[in-house]
Amino acid sequence: MSDMVLDAAALEDQEALLTDDLFEKDDSAYSDADKMTRPSLSYWSDAWRRFKANPVAMVSAVILLLIILMTIFQPIFSPYQYDQIDYFALNQGPSMAHLFGTDDLGRDIFTRCWMGARVSLTIAFVVAVLNGTIGILYGGIAGYFGGLADNLMMRFCELIASIPQMLWVVLLILVMKPGVFPIIIAIAVTGWIGMARLFRGQVFSLKESEFVMASRTMGAGSIWIILKHLLPNAMSPIIISMANVIPGAIFSEAFLSYIGLGVPLPMASWGMLASDGANKLLTYPYQLLFPALLICVTMLCFNLMGDGLRDALDPRMRQ
Repeated sequence: MSDMVLDAAALEDQEALLTDDLFEKDDSAYSDADKMTRPSLSYWSDAWRRFKANPVAMVSAVILLLIILMTIFQPIFSPYQYDQIDYFALNQGPSMAHLFGTDDLGRDIFTRCWMGARVSLTIAFVVAVLNGTIGILYGGIAGYFGGLADNLMMRFCELIASIPQMLWVVLLILVMKPGVFPIIIAIAVTGWIGMARLFRGQVFSLKESEFVMASRTMGAGSIWIILKHLLPNAMSPIIISMANVIPGAIFSEAFLSYIGLGVPLPMASWGMLASDGANKLLTYPYQLLFPALLICVTMLCFNLMGDGLRDALDPRMRQ
C-alpha cells in the first residue's frame, strides 16, 4: 500500500514539472483540413482532361488540324493554280516539282487535292451545322410540347426517312443542277432527322427536371427554356453526333462527285479527283492513290475523334 502511495506522489511530481511552455501547438493539421487533395474540375474541364488522356483521339485531332491548315494555306502559297494546265507536264509521276504528280492535263495533283479538300470539308462542316440547327429546333419543339404536336412531327420525320437518303440526294441534285450549294441542301434534307430524334429524347428526359419547372414558374418562354436550359444539358450527345455526321457528309460528297453529280468543272473535290484517277488506275495509279488516301485518313480520324469525344463526355466516366 505504501508503495502505491509513493508511486502516485512521484507521478504528481513529474506532472508538475510538465508546464505549458515546454509544448508548442501544431496548427498545420487544422490548416490543411479543408484543403482538397485534387482541385475541383468542371464538367468540361474534366472532359478535356479525359480527352487528352486518350492518345488515339489526340493523334486524330492533331492530324485533322494539320489537314485543315493545309487546306487553308497550301492553295494560297502554291506555285501552281488548281486549274493551271501544262501540256509539257502531262501525267508525270510524283517528283520534287509535283509531289503528287500531274494529271492528263498537266495540272498539279497536290494543289488540286488541297483545293478539293476545301470543297469537301466545307460541304461536310456546313451540313453538320445545318443538321444540328434544324434537328435541335425541330426535336426540341416536338419533345418539349409533346402530345399531338410531337405525334405529327415524328410522323413527318418517318415519312421523309422512309425514302432512302441517296435517292433524295440524287433527285435534288438532278433538279437543282450540280454545285456546292445543291449538294449541301441535298445531303442535309434528310440528315437532320437523326439529330431531331436524339434531341427529342434528351428533352423528354429533362423537361420535368426541377430547374426547368422553376424556370417555367418564373415565366420563361418555351424557346428560352429549350435554348437556355435543355440545350446546354444535352450538349455532349449533340457534339458527338455532329462529329459523326462530318465523315458521312464527306463520303456522300465523294460518292456524288464520283458518279458525276458533284461540283462542276474546273472545280475540284476529293470525289472528283478519285473519279478521274479511277479511270487511269492501271496506267497511273498515283492519280487515285492520293485523293483516296486523303478521304480515308480524314474519315478515319473523324470517327476516332468522335469515339474519343464519346468517352470524354460520358458523365458515367467522371472520377
